[in-house]
Amino acid sequence: MKKMIELTNDRYRLGYHVSAPAGWINDPNGFCYYKGYYHIFYQHHPYSADWGPMHWGHARSKDLIHWESLPIAIAPDTKADEDGCFSGSAIVKDDVLYLIYTGHHYYGDGDPDHFWQTQDLAYSTDGINFTKYENNPIIALPPTDNTHHFRDPKVWQKDDFYYMILGSQGQDGHGRVITYRSKDLKDWQYLGAITKAKALATEGYMWECPDFFELAGKDVLLLSPQGIEADGQKYLNLFQTGYFVGKYDYQKNIFSHGSFTELDHGHDFYATQTMLAPDGRRLVFGWMDMWESDFPEKADGWAGALTLPRELILKDDKLYMRPIKELSQLRTAKLASWDKNLTQKTLLCEGEKQAELELTLDSADFSLTLNDPKTSAQIKLSFDQKAQTFILENGDKRYATIAPKSKLKLQLFIDTSSLEIFINDGEAVFTERFYFEKTPEVWLDTRAKCDMQLYRLGKAITFDKH
Repeated sequence: MKKMIELTNDRYRLGYHVSAPAGWINDPNGFCYYKGYYHIFYQHHPYSADWGPMHWGHARSKDLIHWESLPIAIAPDTKADEDGCFSGSAIVKDDVLYLIYTGHHYYGDGDPDHFWQTQDLAYSTDGINFTKYENNPIIALPPTDNTHHFRDPKVWQKDDFYYMILGSQGQDGHGRVITYRSKDLKDWQYLGAITKAKALATEGYMWECPDFFELAGKDVLLLSPQGIEADGQKYLNLFQTGYFVGKYDYQKNIFSHGSFTELDHGHDFYATQTMLAPDGRRLVFGWMDMWESDFPEKADGWAGALTLPRELILKDDKLYMRPIKELSQLRTAKLASWDKNLTQKTLLCEGEKQAELELTLDSADFSLTLNDPKTSAQIKLSFDQKAQTFILENGDKRYATIAPKSKLKLQLFIDTSSLEIFINDGEAVFTERFYFEKTPEVWLDTRAKCDMQLYRLGKAITFDKH
């Protein structure tokens, strides 16, 4: 029996973010609520810290904060998914939890780009043990006007039908999303493409991990396009994650929408998945990393993590992404609280692996740095008041421009080797990984009035010992 990789060092391990007990993870999958628990699955290779044949790792929580790691939900062990159980989604039907995912298949010639993909189904009545549908695949072939890129199904219910949206590439080499319809989750009718990339440079050659939902009376297509070219201060990551806002005509199968907008401005954010919470909030997870990153934690037997769960809010056709309110449960101590006019560089935090900072500042130039006390490594966030632009430096630079306001509100979550920065209640967000030798110091340099609250945060992940 193949032996799963084990953790050898916890120097970079996160305290309150979902990650695997050991091994590699990437995309969040199957985000849902079932029988009193929130469930999140993720792309997982349990046998090494590198990407490999994909399994679905699994964790659950009653409160979105304290997560219990569960045994692997599905593995590539049937003819329908022999080379990987790729990304997908979950839906509850008749009190049964269904996973809809992509089966990956290689032709066996050693070429990683020579593959085909199918769509498959698994189900559970307890949310832990899953059975694969005996007649998989539920969709065996891509449509004739498609290439072999045909993956990441997201399923939802509308009236009497279930709908599936898939990431796709048309025969013209442009990214697109296609839809199917079903009465029973097993027999699917192809409807066609609802929208596609207008140009390769601006919208990409492949659209991955599509998510489709209604928010504030509009329809939102959230996706991860590949191949968008950098444009000034935009699209600077290898691949992007962003959204279109518009209206979907279910009768004509056409999605009319505005332009593509990036969702997160940091270096480490990709492959989102959302769910509609029982209380009506639209919640989202992302992969808190990026393809072709260095992943220093691989040396310790693991790689990758998920972001904090976040709430999506639509205002004036712009998605705001804010930390969920439940995160206040992580606070174990209030370490500092003050309100004063700053005239010099000020130390805000030191010696805390897990911390939350809330800052309210007058709108003026400032810089906020996380420093490694042992080395010269740092992450620096600067604000250019004249341009109303934030500049994030973590190796190279990332940017976010905001609407002018008299006050700036920042909320920072630090977790050993991750930093998430929420600006003005989610108007702009930066998600970052970092690898310091010592616990970071946080410094603020500004000549302005500042209100600061600092909290110590507890750990919230329990790992499966099976």
